[in-house]
Amino acid sequence: MKKIIKIILISIVSVIIISTAAFFLYVTDYYKADDIALSVMASDQASEKITVDQNLTIFHTTDDSGSALIFYPGGKVDAMAYYPLLHKIAENGITCVLVKMPFHLAVFNVNAAEGIYDKLPNIKSWYIGGHSLGGAMASSYMAKHPDKVEGLLLLGAYIYGDIKPERALTIYGSNDMVLDKTKITYEENIVVIEGGNHAYYGNYGEQKGDGTATITREEQQDIAAMAIVDFMK
Repeated sequence: MKKIIKIILISIVSVIIISTAAFFLYVTDYYKADDIALSVMASDQASEKITVDQNLTIFHTTDDSGSALIFYPGGKVDAMAYYPLLHKIAENGITCVLVKMPFHLAVFNVNAAEGIYDKLPNIKSWYIGGHSLGGAMASSYMAKHPDKVEGLLLLGAYIYGDIKPERALTIYGSNDMVLDKTKITYEENIVVIEGGNHAYYGNYGEQKGDGTATITREEQQDIAAMAIVDFMK
């Protein structure tokens, strides 16, 4: 009996060790921000346009009193990769808050927005959004807290949860081969970026399984940023 118990315990410990090692191997293999994103970050830091508060990066506007966007990054993507996109949105008068997720996976901190509102008490209208998995988790948050945010912004993602389509903006590229477009069963507030793909909202290179974009990364981000600004304003 003691030998059986010992074998069982060794087996359990072995499974735990192997599972833990596999998990950390999985989460340490992620898409990193490119030099352009790092350059935008350095420039904004130098001009004091952004502040970093633990896992948050706040892109400030003149007085941070209008509308604000809480942004969840895509799965296994370095949050810094979204600096260029959020910089463009902030330049149009919208305060942006970029959330760095545990292990680069928004599923581990779906309620990250809860710790943001008090940091910017003068904001009049809050929106939440994200890219890919980040968009799905932002949608999940809004579905559970419909009174805390005005609307939802989805990049390469679709509405997840009980949210009226008119309260959401869905943006995807015509060459996006990662997004399951059959899940977009609604017709309201949809922007299709012709020639765009799944990865070009962020600056992290190409994404496995994605389609080839026929427009530049900057062009896709310009289109997405202006669509977001128009929707929020």
